[in-house]
Amino acid sequence: MSYDAIVVGAGISGAATAYQLQRAGAKTLLIDRGEPASGGTGKSAAIIRQSYSTPLLVRLARASITMFESARAELGKDADFVQDGYCFVVSADMLEAAKQNVAMQRQLGIVNEWSDGLGFPQHLPDLNPDGITGIVYEPHGGYADPVQATEAYVGAFQKFGGELRARTPVRRLLRKGDRITGVELDNAEVSANHVVNAAGPWAKPLAESAGLELPLRSVREQDTVWQVPAGRALPKCSISMGVDACYYRPLGQGRFIIGRGFPKEYVDVDPYNYKTTADAEFISDVQARVERRFPSFSGMKLIQAYAALYDVTPDWYPIVGPRSGIAGYADFSGGSGHGFKIAPATGKELGDWLLTGNVGDDFRQFSHDRFAAGNLFVQSFGGNRG
Repeated sequence: MSYDAIVVGAGISGAATAYQLQRAGAKTLLIDRGEPASGGTGKSAAIIRQSYSTPLLVRLARASITMFESARAELGKDADFVQDGYCFVVSADMLEAAKQNVAMQRQLGIVNEWSDGLGFPQHLPDLNPDGITGIVYEPHGGYADPVQATEAYVGAFQKFGGELRARTPVRRLLRKGDRITGVELDNAEVSANHVVNAAGPWAKPLAESAGLELPLRSVREQDTVWQVPAGRALPKCSISMGVDACYYRPLGQGRFIIGRGFPKEYVDVDPYNYKTTADAEFISDVQARVERRFPSFSGMKLIQAYAALYDVTPDWYPIVGPRSGIAGYADFSGGSGHGFKIAPATGKELGDWLLTGNVGDDFRQFSHDRFAAGNLFVQSFGGNRG
């Protein structure tokens, strides 16, 4: 059997891309070694923000927010997008860059507010001001349910006639000369005009199965879930606490996903064999940072602690699109913590690129070709997982 396109990986990136391809009339097969969102997507904090240092990521984040907002109308199921806002809290060494980013974002039409020092008590109650020199607030930010958002794309993809094969490992890419022609499964070879490698942390070995280099690290990313005692004044918005290198994502009813942001140590692991529980030292460190910053969180109870995976590129920007020297193949990997919040818009632009050949110059830089050309992005300011 042959297809116009095969997308390997049914996380948010692969699901959004498959949907766009199928909707445009390309007969598309979506394959995952597990279930949709069963990899890194399902463990994402799914924080949605536009606080980036490059116009490209700001543009994609803004477009993706619009797509999350309209998910029920477009996809038939909402993404459980809670638009309660987002705050980025910065220290003195972040101040100049943060103000420059705020100005750039406003020029692009992003709505945000700036406070020198402590501000926005309605969003950040009972906040310890120590070390805080500025705060950005985005009213259009928030968070979504990563599994529900992915399932919405998969469901809409299937309604348009797309085929999903879950629990189906792809053993290797099929290659003839300078073209990728399809994939090998356990019991069959399947051909396609386009193969999109959206396998996340498993994208590197898949690319290598056809002799393709993919500069991708798989690093272990830990998260915690806490219950704060009732009756406390708590933030409702998502937070990147840059001054403490932590991020907060409300879950409702006094619960929060809390993890560590940049800078921190990133440990490379085998994506097929890594420790999926969080370290005791990590849990204690997070608790100390949080209870110091928000006294109202004092006495919070640990509900869950786990580890998932980041797929990280050398410049912390994703690798997306076709590459020189090999036809029939496209990358969509290396989310590097940004992946969820830009996936809907990125999937749409990748689908257009593959089917029409049309792509903007800014988006083209996502291609793997940037490494050979030395045209890397500057690392994004912030570095928090989402």
